[in-house]
Amino acid sequence: MTAVAGEPEARPSQEETLLEYFFALETPEGFRAELIEGEIVVSPAPDGDHEDAIELIVAQMYDSSKVRMQFSGNKGLKLPRGGLRPKNYAVPDGTFAPRELRLFRGAPAWMPCDGVALVAEVTSSKAERDRIAKRHHYARAGVPLYLLVDREEEAVTLFSEPADQDYAETHTVPYGKALPLPEPFSFDLETADFA
Repeated sequence: MTAVAGEPEARPSQEETLLEYFFALETPEGFRAELIEGEIVVSPAPDGDHEDAIELIVAQMYDSSKVRMQFSGNKGLKLPRGGLRPKNYAVPDGTFAPRELRLFRGAPAWMPCDGVALVAEVTSSKAERDRIAKRHHYARAGVPLYLLVDREEEAVTLFSEPADQDYAETHTVPYGKALPLPEPFSFDLETADFA
């Protein structure tokens, strides 16, 4: 594009500037950056209890899922914008997809959610972000299942049937009760060891 003499140069929009800054951000080792609701969120490495909960989920997925799953704990997902906010970029604690798809192989750093079967989050210091903002973003992206381990509430929730801005179905169990996972998993997730 050539500028015409006398015309002011087009300035980048606020959204373009935010995205440029986000993609140029270099986080310290062990930290990760996400863009959620127009806010850049930099999170430190999770604590041991957080990682233990993720491992408990992964082990059960590998051992019990009807469909063999592939797992990523660091996969960046590009999520649709919400209202006037820019696109969102999230790194779920766990992303699961059918192994036969090999969804992560050759994927860019920030990939669309097509083919993802379930995302999992374990609450940390900003639990409301996992409970509300990320839930809405995953639903808008059409992620079929969102599994939330809420450490403050000592409960595990499965959100299913994404419908526009949210999930139509919610099933919550306290730690100690099994949580049925639908297809393609088709097994009961044991939650006793989360306590």
